[in-house]
Amino acid sequence: MKPQKHVSKELLTPKGMRDIMNEEYYNFQGFFEKAQEIAIYYGFKPIETPMLEYERVFTSGIGSGTDIIDKEMYTLKTKGEDELALRPEHTASLMRAYVEHGMQTMPQPVMYYQYGPTFRHDNPQRGRYRQFYQFDLDCLGSGKSIMDAMVIKVGMNILEEAGAQNLSVNINSIGDKECRNGYLRELTSYYRKHINNLPAIDRERLKTNPLRILDSKDLKTKEINEQAPDSVSFLCPSCKKHFKEVLEYLEEMNIPYTLNKNLVRGLSYYTRTVFEIIEEAGGEEGTPITIAGGGRYDYLARQIGSKKDVPAVGFSIGVDRIIAAPWYKKLTPRILKKPKIYFVQLGAEAKLKSLNVIEILRKAHIPIAQSLSKDSLGSQLASAEKSGIPYVLIFGLKEALSDSVIVRDMSNRSQDTVKLGKLLDYLKDLK
Repeated sequence: MKPQKHVSKELLTPKGMRDIMNEEYYNFQGFFEKAQEIAIYYGFKPIETPMLEYERVFTSGIGSGTDIIDKEMYTLKTKGEDELALRPEHTASLMRAYVEHGMQTMPQPVMYYQYGPTFRHDNPQRGRYRQFYQFDLDCLGSGKSIMDAMVIKVGMNILEEAGAQNLSVNINSIGDKECRNGYLRELTSYYRKHINNLPAIDRERLKTNPLRILDSKDLKTKEINEQAPDSVSFLCPSCKKHFKEVLEYLEEMNIPYTLNKNLVRGLSYYTRTVFEIIEEAGGEEGTPITIAGGGRYDYLARQIGSKKDVPAVGFSIGVDRIIAAPWYKKLTPRILKKPKIYFVQLGAEAKLKSLNVIEILRKAHIPIAQSLSKDSLGSQLASAEKSGIPYVLIFGLKEALSDSVIVRDMSNRSQDTVKLGKLLDYLKDLK
């Protein structure tokens, strides 16, 4: 719906945020139900973390030198001087929950899915909002390569059942603490040779987080990145073995993938496997678009304050982009049932008893449409006609006194008077 003209600014949604209603609401709900269903089949359980966390959960976990921390987080200070932030993503919150609730004492790995709004003060664009929705899957407590492959597979399944047809995986390994430092030294040395051609933002990243330069959108930097050293060449034997196994699992499952040496993802907590799921024709004018991404984050627990590392891997799906995609199947929520009956009431006595009649139908799982606020028979029948609902229940004074109702077939205007005690049996026989 378009906003009304001449509405004051205070009555408009803030920039980058919007109301979700009508069919769009059901599209979101239908996607979540499908994603949840698939996740449950693979053994994932639900979790919901708060939208507000202590700011340091994100600043220590996601890290400086990332766009999220440097300029995109919504932060606030409470009356008690606590510094909080609206979550810009789910992963750091999940790891905080893992540590807080002693989940390391549970059988490992623990596997969770979660869904909900996240917030970044980003530039709004097609399919990207400042309040946006993500569906996440995470496995915490295992460093095995099969867990990396599993979250990719589950993500692909969810997207395909939502309607995506041309999916592929961009994948890379950025190593661990045993081998990444050697790569970072080589990468930093390479960029210093080209420092005069780097834009200011990438020169700053060279001081704080050189890996982020590989993710630069600047055209000059992209040209420089073509000859940048690749992280796979610097992997230690353990990381090389892990990455090789992940790729073997993908090949076994016939999941198409591309090795992308410049893929680092936008968050600094990633280690070893990083990946993005691409829909080849999902963007504007049929261009490729990233609709999910993730990787391994084995050091995040220690970064946010745990005394021990927790091996973990996960991914996140950007739901807004899927709902807006031309290929989205518009999945229908299970709870949404199209009514086959329009309930019409006439007169004070009938209106008084109307809710009791509707409750009889609800308990029998028969959804209805109604306009109880209207008094005129004509206006109610006009609404029924406009809705296209095949049957109308008419409940007037005579029917209220005799505990009956008139059932009218809107296709041929034939009608029967039915006692309330026999109404459910009568409705069962209707087509």
